[in-house]
Amino acid sequence: MSLRLYDTSTRIVRTFEPLREGRVGMYVCGATPQAAPHIGHLRSGVIYDVLLRWLRTSGYEVTFVRNVTDIDDKIINVAAATGTPWFAVAEGNQRIFGRGYEQLGCLPPTVEPRATGHVPEMIKLMRRLIENGHAYASEGDVYFDVNSWADRYGELSNQKLENMRSAGDTPNEDAKRDPRDFALWKGAKPGEPAWETPWGEGRPGWHLECSAMATMYLGTAFDIHGGGVDLIFPHHENEIAQSKAAGDGFARYWMHNGLLTVDGEKMSKSIGNVVLLPDLLERARPVEVRYYLAFAHYRSLMDYTDASLAEAVAAYQRIEGFVKRAAEIVGDAEPGPLPPAFVQAMDDDLGVPQALAVVHETVREGNNALAAEDKDAAHRHLASVRAMTGVLGLDPLSDEWDATAGDDLTPVVEALVKVALEQRQEARKRKDYAASDAIRDQLADAGIVVEDTPHGPRWDLKRD
Repeated sequence: MSLRLYDTSTRIVRTFEPLREGRVGMYVCGATPQAAPHIGHLRSGVIYDVLLRWLRTSGYEVTFVRNVTDIDDKIINVAAATGTPWFAVAEGNQRIFGRGYEQLGCLPPTVEPRATGHVPEMIKLMRRLIENGHAYASEGDVYFDVNSWADRYGELSNQKLENMRSAGDTPNEDAKRDPRDFALWKGAKPGEPAWETPWGEGRPGWHLECSAMATMYLGTAFDIHGGGVDLIFPHHENEIAQSKAAGDGFARYWMHNGLLTVDGEKMSKSIGNVVLLPDLLERARPVEVRYYLAFAHYRSLMDYTDASLAEAVAAYQRIEGFVKRAAEIVGDAEPGPLPPAFVQAMDDDLGVPQALAVVHETVREGNNALAAEDKDAAHRHLASVRAMTGVLGLDPLSDEWDATAGDDLTPVVEALVKVALEQRQEARKRKDYAASDAIRDQLADAGIVVEDTPHGPRWDLKRD
């Protein structure tokens, strides 16, 4: 079975066939950093990281482009409200985005272009559109003429032009030929950043930015364009219109991840239910948060609750518990071959829930092998679990989680616990069970749980 992906533009699951054999060009709409990222942003980051890893596991060389929209109405509004330079707003929040991706084990993109660094490419694209009769300059602005593309505008979002409302992207609606025309370029306003163009000073429109950056790094036609389902219209619809009207083939597969709500409601500052990554890291470790954000199917609507996070944490700890016990008993095992059922699940539109079901079944079999003291079988299951969790960025023994741990006190704790356990073992040997129990209780008070096994005592940090 080859990889199949749901394509929003055709509304079917299609066999993935890249433009160039063995190579994939993938563009994902990244941050508009007017504020720190919430967990919906980070869910998208984790989802496309899993896709990136699976494409590479499948043998593809991937050029992954994730942009930064570092100039936008929202950024300018925050800057004005806080008295902060617009570039400082964008840069400060983008660093928080970057740290969030890193903490959750997301691999870095091949390139992370910023809109402000690609104005020359935007000017070229606008010039092509004006020359082709698909755009026009008016009172310092430049607009895309949707009526020039009327028979195709709305194909991604499955809408008809006659049913669409005004674009609502500029206060200067009188400058438009049609209220539904969208801004490619916005004329300069007092106190706002501006760049020089043949049509006057101003700044780019949101949609223009992504088309220019995607084709700059991936060419006029590329394989995959991704983003949240909320971007289908108008953002991605407008990207398609302006790019194809200019003569570019643009993206061949459109992927969209579902949104994330909180207790059934959309996240909103006004009702105070925005969940940020630091909020989650008070309840779970980074790897557990990654598991939580990855375990639902990428196209599904996901609803955050404290209970659902706790369930995900417990599920991951079952995987982790087996991997660590098995590694202690049979020795560390390098990742082995991927089970066919896991591959089939991942190839079927990135079926992470079904893939994780294979992981948990293998963990169950591995625990049975440990209980039966069948070290060969336990070793095979350990290698299999490490291979599968490695693909998902969840391998408990991976060095990448050491890199995200920050000030990790594990080595210090291990040294102290080792001494305490040795003292406890000595007490047990001389049958001083009161002293043995006292040491165990002291460790428990310090948040360290000791488990006596046929292979000796094991310890772990107490989880809430």
